[in-house]
Amino acid sequence: MTTLAEDRALAQRALTTMWTIRRFEEAVDELFARGLMHGTMHLSIGQEAVPTGACLALRPDDAITSTHRGHGHCIAKGAELERMMAELLAKETGYCRGRGGSMHIADAATGNLGANGIVAGGVPIAAGAGLAAKLRGSDQVVVSFFGDGAVGEGAWHEGVNLAAIWDLPVVFICENNQYGMSMSTARAFRTERLSERAAGYGLPGVTVDGNDLQAVHDAVATAVARARAGEGPSLIEALTYRWKGHSKSDKNLYRTREEIEAWRGELRDPIARFEAAALASGALGAGEVDACRARARDAVRSAVRAAYAAPDATADGLLDAVYAS
Repeated sequence: MTTLAEDRALAQRALTTMWTIRRFEEAVDELFARGLMHGTMHLSIGQEAVPTGACLALRPDDAITSTHRGHGHCIAKGAELERMMAELLAKETGYCRGRGGSMHIADAATGNLGANGIVAGGVPIAAGAGLAAKLRGSDQVVVSFFGDGAVGEGAWHEGVNLAAIWDLPVVFICENNQYGMSMSTARAFRTERLSERAAGYGLPGVTVDGNDLQAVHDAVATAVARARAGEGPSLIEALTYRWKGHSKSDKNLYRTREEIEAWRGELRDPIARFEAAALASGALGAGEVDACRARARDAVRSAVRAAYAAPDATADGLLDAVYAS
């Protein structure tokens, strides 16, 4: 079977998506640092293979639920960069008209049912969307992204259990980036792998290298096919790492520089690994890799310029979506 790194079109698409996620988040990081963006943000730099590999296994009409660290999910599912950036800059042209900011972007047109500032908040929403698909007689699938910290939440238990007993078409993806805020997973859980939790709900669970695009894609594709066939949900644990702190105010006092640098190396960096694989297979040449990087850079730059030029959201219409006229 041809892998993503061996298929020229898919390799270009995947690489461009991963670079777009990284460049978008680097731009957001810089804007916050310069005091040009307000509120807070949670970056997923270093985790790009998980949303990219997962969403490549989905159809346009499939749905996802996201997290407070959700920029990558939005981009991988097809969101418009300009509207995303406008939302973060509190502009009227943003996805939520500048009211939601970084943690609450939703895009119904691409099946993104919303990022969520509540840890595990998207899990029961995914179960509900899966139930809706089943009641409609649709073969649509819902993917629910969440972090390792969410696995300890009651909402996670309830959502996964309901999906299991009702055989709902939901794929639960744990982005285990090693820390729930500042709490190491080694201290938070007794199980060696969070995928072992699946056995308690009677559904299949698997742990994959979350920085290996192909491994993520293969696991999600298998789970999606199972869900689409009416065989119920699955749990996938993708082991990855966030290069940046939990949020913009994180001083990273709970981990060492050596640990961070080890994960930033070429052998673990998901983008560098995929570039190397695509070059080795011959699917992409050095010039095509550079072109993917350039497309991502130019798209993000254009989004920043357009978002800045957009009108600011104003307090006058703040209650428009709260009360009926």
